[in-house]
Amino acid sequence: MTSDMLYFYHMSSFEDQSADDDRVFKALASPVRRRVLDALKESTQTTGALCTLFPELDRTTVLQHLRVLEEAGLVTGRRSGRERHLSLAPLPIKRIHDRWISEYARAAVQLLAELDEA
Repeated sequence: MTSDMLYFYHMSSFEDQSADDDRVFKALASPVRRRVLDALKESTQTTGALCTLFPELDRTTVLQHLRVLEEAGLVTGRRSGRERHLSLAPLPIKRIHDRWISEYARAAVQLLAELDEA
């Protein structure tokens, strides 16, 4: 591969990862979607059961929130007859943690340690 091809591959990979992260952050920005993830963290739920957990929302609204979560890769679904069983997919959250949160936490701990030594 030429250096231009390597650069393009690296940039494409970086842009793909960045777009994935953007979808995850967008999904996590909504309190309703975070509540859906909390419910799925406890156990797999059917679409109907999730709708029941959110009586303040109509079914269409719940389905729209689920679509955003699925597009971000945070929720997976499988059909069983007429029901759709939804599960939490934690890998995108781990990726966000590894890429963003842990690095900033490490820097904050280092800064506190330096202040403590001063």
